[in-house]
Parts: sequence; C-alpha cells; structure tokens
Amino acid sequence: MGDVLAGNNAVWEFEPDSVLMRYGRSVRGSKLLQALGERRVPHGALERVELDQGRRGTVVLRAVPRAGADPLVEVAGGQLKETADPYRLVLPEQSRTLAEYYRDELRTAIDTLGPVEPPGRFLVEAPAAPRSFKAYDAKAFFDGRTVAFRWFWTGASTAKWKAGDQSFPIAELTGVDWRSPELLHGHLRVLRPDQEPPGPADQDPAAVIFGLGYGPVHESLPFAAAVRSAIRSARVGKQPG
Repeated sequence: MGDVLAGNNAVWEFEPDSVLMRYGRSVRGSKLLQALGERRVPHGALERVELDQGRRGTVVLRAVPRAGADPLVEVAGGQLKETADPYRLVLPEQSRTLAEYYRDELRTAIDTLGPVEPPGRFLVEAPAAPRSFKAYDAKAFFDGRTVAFRWFWTGASTAKWKAGDQSFPIAELTGVDWRSPELLHGHLRVLRPDQEPPGPADQDPAAVIFGLGYGPVHESLPFAAAVRSAIRSARVGKQPG
C-alpha cells in the first residue's frame, strides 16, 4: 500500500503496517478531530473494517479498533457522536469502488497478522502531555506524571473546597472515568485502588464536573486518554522482567 484516500472529514494514508489518519482544521462539525490532528493506527490495532452507506450520497469506510488497543476509544466508551469518530472516513458515493478496494486491502492485512496477543501498552498513541482544561469547578492539569485539580471558589462544592487542591501521581491511579459533557452529569474522575465507592462527582475531590461550556469533548477526552495511557504504561513498567 502507501496510497492516499481523501474523504470529506479526513485523509487516510495506507502504509505497509499501519494507516495514518489525518484530520485537517477544515473538518466540519468536530473540534475533537481537529484537536487530534492525526493518528497512526497499526494494523494490529484493528479488529475489522466495514463499508457502509452514508448520508446524502456518501459511503463510509470505518475501521473498528480491537478492545484495549486505543486509549481514546477505551475512555470514550461509546459516548462519541458519529461525526467525532476518528475511525470513520466519509467519501462521495462515486468513490465506492475505491473504498471497497481499500477495505479489502485492510482486511487482508488484518487477516495476515492472525490472532494478536493483548498488548501490554496501547497500540495507538494517546494525545501527548502536558494537557489541561477548565471544568466547572476546577482547572485540571496533567504533566505526564501527575493529575492535579485546582478548585474554583465560585464552582467547587464545600466538600471539595475543604479537601483542598488535589494532586494524584500516576503510580497511585488505576484508571480514569470520563462522562461526556454532552450527557447529563458529565465529569472526569480519577480512580484509586483504595477508593471507596464514589459518590456524586460534585462532592468527590477525585473528580471534576463539566457543564455548559466547561470540559468540552475536544479538551477533556484527549486529557483523559493521555492519563489512561500513562497509567497503563506505569503499570507495565512495574511488571518483572
């Protein structure tokens, strides 16, 4: 391979062992794709490839990542709108034959690999740290080693204000829970092994809450994916041998 297929929302470049998915600033309707810029997806990270009928005279070439391969998809947990799915390439109907060709090429590449053992680390790189975003009740920071929440006195609950600003070393975390700001009770929460069953996010010092204009997907989801990837890398690094 090595060819390029340009769609309405992205450009896919087919390389011998991966697909480079590029999202330009002209991508309409998805600030998330614009923020991601581009992503290199190894064939081993893919479970299958599909070609579906799209809307208004389009077809959609869609790659489906396998479980545990992509931190962004893992953290998103199916909450993304269709237009924000980084694995969709929307093409005009007249490109169907070409799309079928690349679908078949990718399927062959995936089948050639055969069963792939679950990776110790994610196969698709997470957005790089440092990262930060403004939630309703705090400013969240991640420098690659530590997640920090700095409360806003105008938004933080009494419980959070009394607990003080929070700092969580990656080595002490087991995961991150992200609920889209486009849903009810949107929030980002870091998870620890000794943590009691979490209560409402607005009362939990290990969580920040979203709201209208706060914690937008294109800022909070890459943040959460970067944290999730760092947690897995830290845990793999602790394993013997």
